[in-house]
Amino acid sequence: MSSQSSPVPQAGTAPRPVDASERVVLLDVLRGFALGGVFVSNAYMHLSGRGLLPRASARALEATRVDAVAAFLFEQLVAGKAMFLFSLLFGLGFSIQLIRAEERGSSIVPVYVRRLGVLLLIGLTHRFALWYGDILTTYALMGFVLLLMREVPARRLLVWSLLLMFVAPIVVSAVTKLTPLLASSREVVAAANQENMARVAEIKRQTLAAFSSGSYLTTARANIEFLLKVFTRTTTVAWMLVVLGRFLLGLLAGRRRLFHDVEHHLPFFRKLLGWGLVTSVLGNGAELLFSHLTRTAPAGSTGRQVWEILKPGVEEVGLIGTAACYAAGFALLFQRPLWRRVLGVLAPAGQMALTNYLCQTLISQFVYYGYGFNLIGKQSPTECLLLMSSLFCVQVWLSHLWLARFRFGPAEWVWRCLTYGERQPLRRRPGQAGGHVAPAAPEAS
Repeated sequence: MSSQSSPVPQAGTAPRPVDASERVVLLDVLRGFALGGVFVSNAYMHLSGRGLLPRASARALEATRVDAVAAFLFEQLVAGKAMFLFSLLFGLGFSIQLIRAEERGSSIVPVYVRRLGVLLLIGLTHRFALWYGDILTTYALMGFVLLLMREVPARRLLVWSLLLMFVAPIVVSAVTKLTPLLASSREVVAAANQENMARVAEIKRQTLAAFSSGSYLTTARANIEFLLKVFTRTTTVAWMLVVLGRFLLGLLAGRRRLFHDVEHHLPFFRKLLGWGLVTSVLGNGAELLFSHLTRTAPAGSTGRQVWEILKPGVEEVGLIGTAACYAAGFALLFQRPLWRRVLGVLAPAGQMALTNYLCQTLISQFVYYGYGFNLIGKQSPTECLLLMSSLFCVQVWLSHLWLARFRFGPAEWVWRCLTYGERQPLRRRPGQAGGHVAPAAPEAS
């Protein structure tokens, strides 16, 4: 059975939100799966406080062999992989909107610019009021660039995507690490690095204390300070370029309508599954090797600098391989009626991805921050992963309940109202199918 494809909109019709009957079920399933991985990743790596702890304290949480295995499996199967798939689907969703606009004979630019503007406001609010690791701001900013590149030919699109994902992070890493050496001696740079590491460690200590304080104002202030002093400086440029590269890859997949009619692309997805598996094993294995070489090489040595510079590009190889396995595996399984029903359980969560993503921050903070259960920096890997996975299952269940009664998630509804400049109908009409029956491809959300 192939994925549902969208009916052709009538030419000249005004822009409007995607109707449930126009959605591609498989894409919402993939988005729901990716969203679960993003939830677990963000909680485990950031909101649980693990990233703020000294290395020795973080390792002490892996007290048992079970914890060590759980941490290893998380790194190999989830960390970064879910976000790669999530970003890919953003670009793919944009391509669907673009195709629908072309079929209507209208321009995508006005509506999409408003969509991105609203998304940017939501993201900035989320980033500064709640959590420094917000991804919506980056998605909105890179979405504007994606809009500018919508007419780039397919071959050039693929080249740009590969350059941005694999070459750009290496170049940025090289510039960041080598530029100080050109301006100063190795000894001066080493001393500056030591001083910076001490400064960052102190900021992390203060941030951890603030997040445990129980005061929202103290937490919010510390969140902003950590964002401006540490997080933004170490992630912005390379991360935004990588995200754009993933968007372009999704745009290319959408142009070729790979997920609209999987049945006609079965040979491609079978090959993708095989090549993805090989790439995943090689990429993740190389990442482990580079991490070992980086740790064991003397501080400040040329070898260590080389490994550190190349590591971001090598990591991306493992990410794209594993994400390809997930995408191809889901597409192939979705052709079987039993698996279609099983995997379809994730579709409602993917259909209201924005609402669920924002709620995930609130849920994680309630679990870990001082104004909640204050478990920050206290959970083992096994406890954290099991708890967050369970909470995501609750999110999936609540998504089913919500979409049985309403057309959009709450945040999606606000997003659409502000985008189209008018109040959108929210409640479903009596007898209208709920979102869990036929949910799917988002409007680039």
